[in-house]
Amino acid sequence: MKKYTEVEDYLADLSEDARATLEKVRKAIRSAAPGAEEKIGYGMPGFYLDGHPLTYYSAFKAHCSLFPASSRVISTFSKELAGYELAKGTIRFPIGKPPPATLIKKIVKARIQENEAKYGKP
Repeated sequence: MKKYTEVEDYLADLSEDARATLEKVRKAIRSAAPGAEEKIGYGMPGFYLDGHPLTYYSAFKAHCSLFPASSRVISTFSKELAGYELAKGTIRFPIGKPPPATLIKKIVKARIQENEAKYGKP
């Protein structure tokens, strides 16, 4: 498995379909957290706000995943995430069919609120 240090390098190595799928996810995250820093963490692209992780995203052979870095957020949005494969910290979705941007934005905003409650407002 290749180790990435730059998000653009990670995305460049994906198939066109997987890259297009993750670009939609990426755009929705950026929209919800415009001041967040994007960088590689845990071997995949992620967004950090004030040094704290908000969410990660990644592509695999047969699916893509969004990792909100919070099982509580997944639980909170479980009804809206019905139809997606969920695990403790993962939302899996087919390549080409990411969750709606509005839902991704809600998840990111909930993560921002969690971080503010845990670390305080910057």
